[in-house]
Amino acid sequence: MVSKAVDILLLGNPALRVVASPVELFDELTFRREREQLYATLLEFRKRNNFGRAISAPQISCGKRLIAMHLNGEGHFIVNPEITWASKEHFTMWDDCMSFPSLLVRLERNRSISVHFQDESGHHHDWNRLDIAMSELLQHEIDHLDGILAIDRAIDRDSIILRDTFAVMPELFRRLVDYEISASKGLNQAS
Repeated sequence: MVSKAVDILLLGNPALRVVASPVELFDELTFRREREQLYATLLEFRKRNNFGRAISAPQISCGKRLIAMHLNGEGHFIVNPEITWASKEHFTMWDDCMSFPSLLVRLERNRSISVHFQDESGHHHDWNRLDIAMSELLQHEIDHLDGILAIDRAIDRDSIILRDTFAVMPELFRRLVDYEISASKGLNQAS
């Protein structure tokens, strides 16, 4: 049975602020359905909005530490992720989110991180010293698992803007950040 996409929770929904619980039973039918539903929702959002690399389970009212990603044309799952190292070097960027798709948030992230996680079968993995694109993506998604939203990390009161405003004056806003996700690599998409 193919899972159907569900609605993504929007900014203001208190369920986005709940800290997700670790996944403990990997062979459970419920967990398989939750994974399928999360990934189907990601694909549907991408189809409708032309952006979106990853989504965290709390964004669809699933309180588990689960992330679905669509990278290089393939689906991936990260379960129970933990950041095990973060670079001292930071960068600024305009971040976006499926839970507030009309907004962009200027924030600061670690340039590189290392992550320990499990795959959908429960096997342990380590990704060490990730590149900037994957680092910023996973920091965003792991924040969701901890009930933290990108708007919480805004640099200042002028760092939350409408996507439409950015589109009218992109050069002005690009000068305010160190890094922009490269559209040429297919990564110019919300988290």
